[in-house]
Amino acid sequence: MLVNYNPQQCLPSAEDLPDSDDKAVDNELQNLVPSLLKAILALIWSEKMDWFLGIDMGIYYAPDEAAIVPDAFLSLGVPRIIDSDLRLSYVIWEEQKIPIMVLEVVSQTRRGEYTQKKKDYIKLGVRYYIIYNPFRKRKPRLEVYKLEAGDYQLLEGEPVWLSELNLGIGREEGTYQGITREWLYWYDDQGERYLNPEERLLTAQEQLQQERQAKANAIERANRLEQLLREANINPEGNSQV
Repeated sequence: MLVNYNPQQCLPSAEDLPDSDDKAVDNELQNLVPSLLKAILALIWSEKMDWFLGIDMGIYYAPDEAAIVPDAFLSLGVPRIIDSDLRLSYVIWEEQKIPIMVLEVVSQTRRGEYTQKKKDYIKLGVRYYIIYNPFRKRKPRLEVYKLEAGDYQLLEGEPVWLSELNLGIGREEGTYQGITREWLYWYDDQGERYLNPEERLLTAQEQLQQERQAKANAIERANRLEQLLREANINPEGNSQV
């Protein structure tokens, strides 16, 4: 009896693979910085369901190799949500898409962000490799590399335009979760920063307050005009005298 052989069926699935390397992040920024980027992306790409941004999640690229666990990565052309249990890890032979962008937030304890991890992401074929080092004083804190001819080339300027994403990325002082400091943000093609969820809510509240104030001012002006007309013995409802 002939049996159809499908090598894909012999590979482990996300459910079969470890979903944690049991290593804690070194500091809050390694979670908060990518969380802010993800929150903004969820707003500006709210109508799109073909992207996924993973945070501190394992990327499996070969069945017999341990997962690579960046601080964050972005993939395009994959389902944003696979089911109610969400993703346990990112398995390339299941997703059929290599992440287009990887972000590493450097802690005071280096983890090979400038050396081994660069090599790993080149080997994997990640288009953009972003390193954010908030502790640097003299060297650039944000470095964005693009894979060209088998090696990473440093992109100039800030915000740095990522053409495949139709987004820029850069640094700016702001407030997120009540914390005011330098954060990473997404930018549009005019170099304008996208607002984070808290800023959008504040802007909406300010607009509502302005509209309410404008309405109150209009009512006050109308009442004053009505009073002036009555003082002049003119009926505000018509042309006849009071």
